[in-house]
Amino acid sequence: MKHRASQPAMMRIAIAGAGGFSQILAQQISQTAHALLVLSRRPRPELEEYCPGCQVAVVTYDDVENLRYTLQGVDLVISAIAGNEQLNLIDAARRARVRVFVPSEFEGDLAHRPAQDDDPLDRGSQSALQLLESWSQPSSKAQQQQHHHHHHHRLRYTVFSCGVFMERFGPGGLQAYGIGAGCGVQGPDDYLVNVQEARAEIIPVGPGGGGSARPVKISMTSVYDVAQFVTAALDLGLDSWPREFRMRGDTVTAQELVEACSAAVGLPFGLVVRHYHEVEAQAEACRQRGDWAQWLYFQRLLQTANGRYHVRQPNLNEAIPQVQPLTFRSWLEHVWGNAAAV
Repeated sequence: MKHRASQPAMMRIAIAGAGGFSQILAQQISQTAHALLVLSRRPRPELEEYCPGCQVAVVTYDDVENLRYTLQGVDLVISAIAGNEQLNLIDAARRARVRVFVPSEFEGDLAHRPAQDDDPLDRGSQSALQLLESWSQPSSKAQQQQHHHHHHHRLRYTVFSCGVFMERFGPGGLQAYGIGAGCGVQGPDDYLVNVQEARAEIIPVGPGGGGSARPVKISMTSVYDVAQFVTAALDLGLDSWPREFRMRGDTVTAQELVEACSAAVGLPFGLVVRHYHEVEAQAEACRQRGDWAQWLYFQRLLQTANGRYHVRQPNLNEAIPQVQPLTFRSWLEHVWGNAAAV
C-alpha cells in the first residue's frame, strides 16, 4: 500500500448547529485539510475567529430549498440539531446529493435502545433514523425513471455512539459547555451523580430476575475525545464508514462511577441506592400525577440500568488506535483537580 493512499481527498464537511459540541468538533476538523461549513441560526463571528478556514452559513431550518442550496457540494453533514429541523436537514442533504449524513445521536449503541414506541427518552431520533434508513436503500430502475433524478439519490448514514458524555459530571454539568439543552440533562443534578454536592442516586444492578441481575455498566467518552474520534474517522474515507461507529473512553459500573467521583473530590458521598422495580413504581406514580420532569429523571435511571449507555464492541476505537481517549478517573482528576484549586 502506497503512503499516498492514506491521504484521502479533501472533502467539504458541514456541521449543523453551533452549540458547544459543534464548536468543539469544528475546532478539531478545522485543523485538517477539509473545508468546513457550520450552519447556524445566527452569525457566529467567534467561530470563524478560532476555527481557521471555517465558514458560517446563517440558515433557517424550516426552509428546505434554502438548506439544499447551502449544502450544494457538501460530502458529509454532521447534525447537532434534533426534531423536525433535523428531518428537514436530512431531506435537504438528500436533495443536495450529500454522500453521508451523521444524525445527532451521540449516546448508547443502536442495539441497546428501546423500540421506537417504547422509548421514553426519544427526542425525534427514531424518526430521523427511519427517514435515513428509507433514503439509504438503493432504488429500483423504475423508481428512478418515475422521479426526477435527485429525488432518488442514495443518502448513506453513520451513527456515532459514545455512551454518555463525561462532561455531565464536570463542574456545572453539561450546560457549562453549552451542551445538552435538548436532552434534559444540563444541570449537575440531572443524572446519577451531583459531584458538587457529593450525592448520588443509582440503580446498581439491572432488572434481571433471581440471580441473573448484573451490575449496571455505563460507557463514557469526553466530548473532546468524541471530536477527536470523529475527525480521525475522516481519514478512513467515507466509503468505508459502517452504519454505526461505536467508541468509548471508559466503561464503569454505577458503583464505580460514584466511587471515582467521591475519590476525585475527596469527599464521602451521600448515596441513595434504588431497586429497579421500586423506581418503576415511582416513575408510574409521577406519570399519574403529571410530574414529567421527575418522570424523566426516573426514566434516565431505568434506561441506564437497562444497559442503554453501555457501548459494546467499540469498532471505532479499534479502527483508530492512535486516538487514546481519557479514562473516567483521569478526566475527573483533570476537571475537578482544577476546580478544587480555584
